[in-house]
Amino acid sequence: MDKGLRRELEQKVLAGERLSYDDGVALYASDDLAWLGGLAHEVRTRKNGDAAFFNVNRHLNLTNVCVASCAYCSFQRKPGAKDAYTMRIEEAVRLAEQMAPSGITELHIVNGLHPTLPWKYYPNVLRELKKVLPDVALKAFTATELHYFEKISGLSADEILDELIDAGLESLTGGGAEIFDWDVRKKIVDHDTHWEDWSRIHRLAHSKGLRTPATMLYGHIEEPRHRVDHVLRLRELQDETGGFTVFIPLRFHNDDNALSHLPMATGAEALKTFAVSRLLFDNIDHVKVFWVMHGLTLSQLALQHGADDLDGSVVEYKITHDADGFGTPSTMTRDDLLELIRDAGFRPVERNTRYEILREYDGPVADRRETPQAMRV
Repeated sequence: MDKGLRRELEQKVLAGERLSYDDGVALYASDDLAWLGGLAHEVRTRKNGDAAFFNVNRHLNLTNVCVASCAYCSFQRKPGAKDAYTMRIEEAVRLAEQMAPSGITELHIVNGLHPTLPWKYYPNVLRELKKVLPDVALKAFTATELHYFEKISGLSADEILDELIDAGLESLTGGGAEIFDWDVRKKIVDHDTHWEDWSRIHRLAHSKGLRTPATMLYGHIEEPRHRVDHVLRLRELQDETGGFTVFIPLRFHNDDNALSHLPMATGAEALKTFAVSRLLFDNIDHVKVFWVMHGLTLSQLALQHGADDLDGSVVEYKITHDADGFGTPSTMTRDDLLELIRDAGFRPVERNTRYEILREYDGPVADRRETPQAMRV
C-alpha cells in the first residue's frame, strides 16, 4: 500500500467517514497488522471504551440430523447414522432444568434441518423450555432454519415468527450466512437459503422488534473481496432496519468435512478480518470474537484488533467441537471470562442478549494500563 492511500484511509477512519468497498479491499491487501489493529482499536475504543462484553449462556442443539450436506459442516448427520440424534422435547426440558442453577441469561439453540420433525415441534419445545427457564432469553434458529420451516409448514416466515415469538423466542441466531457471494456460496452450501431469503427473514424479524446477530464464515475458499462484499451487504441492511446487535466473524474449522484439505486461517488472517470488519461496520456497535472458534489467546488479541465481545460461557458447542482439532475448552465460567478479559487489559461488562448491561466489573490492576492501548511493535 502506498503512503498516500494509507494516509487517506487513516484520515477517513479518524474523521469517522464511511469506508467504501475499494477501501475494504485495500485494507485487506495490507500486511501491516499493527497498523490495521491500531486503526480498528481506535474505532473500537470510540464506540465501547475499555469495555469487553460477555454473557452467561448455554448452547443446546436439539438435533444433528440434516437434509443438507454443506461442504464446511462437521456437525450434520444423515438419518440412521451411528451418532445421529434428535432430542424429544422432554429430554430438552430435562437438560434445561439442569442449566437453571448456573445463572445463565441466554439459551442458544441451533439445529440441523431435520427431514421428518413436524414444524410444531419447534414452537412446542420453546414453550416448554420457557416454562423451566422463565427468565432466560431464548435465542434460537438460523434464517436457514426459518426458511426450512416455511417449506415444511406451508406457513410464511411472518406467521412462523409470530408463533415462535409467542412461544418465547427473543432473538434469531446469526448463522446460515457463511459467505453471501454466489460464486463462493454455490460451492460450499447445500441448501437454498441465500442472501435474498437470509436478508428477508432478518428484515422481518427486525420489523417485529427482534434484535439479531449477523455472522460471516471466513477462511475457506473465499477471497478478501468476498468478505468485504459480505460485510457491505449487512451494513446496507443495518442502515435499513437498525436491527443487528453484533457482527461475528466465525473461523472455518477443517476437521472432518468436505473442505478438510484446506488449511485454517492463520492467527494473523483472523486478526486482520476482525480489524477490517470493525473498520467497515460504522453502524453496528459490537464485534464479537467467538472464543470457541478462535482459541483463548487469539480471542484476547482480537480485543486489541476491533473486537469488544467474547460471547459467553457456552458449554458444549457441538457445531464447532465436532470440527475442533486444536482443543478449545467446552466451558468457561463467569470467573474464567473475567480473568480472560482482565488479563487482556480490558474491563469486563456482563450483558444480556440485547446488549443491555447487567453488571460492570472492575478492570485490570490500575497501574497496568490507564487507557485502552493500541497494539504496538
